[in-house]
Amino acid sequence: MKAEDPDGTESVREAVREGYAKVARGERTSCCGPASACGDATMADDFAQGVGYSAAEVSALPEGANMGLSCGNPTAIASLEEGEVVLDLGSGGGMDAFLAGPKVGRSGRVIGVDMTADMLAKARTNLAAYEKRTGLRNVEFRLGEIEHLPVADASVDVVISNCVINLSPDKPQVWREIARVLKPGGRIAVSDLALLRPLPKEVVGMVEAWIGCIAGAVLVDETERMAREAGLAEVVLRRKPEYVRALQTFEDPLYRTIVEHLPAGTGAEAYLTSLDVEARKPAAAKACCG
Repeated sequence: MKAEDPDGTESVREAVREGYAKVARGERTSCCGPASACGDATMADDFAQGVGYSAAEVSALPEGANMGLSCGNPTAIASLEEGEVVLDLGSGGGMDAFLAGPKVGRSGRVIGVDMTADMLAKARTNLAAYEKRTGLRNVEFRLGEIEHLPVADASVDVVISNCVINLSPDKPQVWREIARVLKPGGRIAVSDLALLRPLPKEVVGMVEAWIGCIAGAVLVDETERMAREAGLAEVVLRRKPEYVRALQTFEDPLYRTIVEHLPAGTGAEAYLTSLDVEARKPAAAKACCG
């Protein structure tokens, strides 16, 4: 551990950044989704449908936008409306941003933020196909960390994110940033990974598991606590087993490695769940009493 990085935060962040840069370049053998999904378009499409996307949504995406990195479908729970400003945390190749764009229409806007330059380049390359198909120019991508979002205070109607917050080594700061950028009354629709019980130390210590979105996950109750402490309200969490089932079905190498480190007789489904999180930033108090 470097002297200038006493708690290892930057080491984790750099490991995640490099891991996802390899995914973007097609060099990595595993990721949040199965290895085959990361490198094979057909398998990636099947995996996406396994975690909640419709066939129509998947087929409407620009080629390469879906890399098998999802653990849910946040746009399905976001109830997006015409004219809204949407922020996608960890936007990757642009999958959810491109699905959100037509929902908010010409008067709306979608901002994707990713800390990996290779992912950003991939998403921006996909923009031309999105704009040609939809006739819309309402999606943009910015380089930045989700702990320090390149977005103004109280400027966003909806924050979405897909299998990304669990990767952050400073999750409370991510939730504070979400609360900062949301307008009063704004809302979140997040699909993420969470723990049903603590993982064994052997799994937590595997950097590969961080890159694969698993060792960085926290308990379901911690997710709710961090959201509320950041100032969000109306927090609703729904556990969804589809992600772990998809990992099992597609025989993800990282999944198999982690299972090997679990106590005998237990599987990942005893520890891990996909989690849909919805919450709202309280509306500003009304002035009174003239």
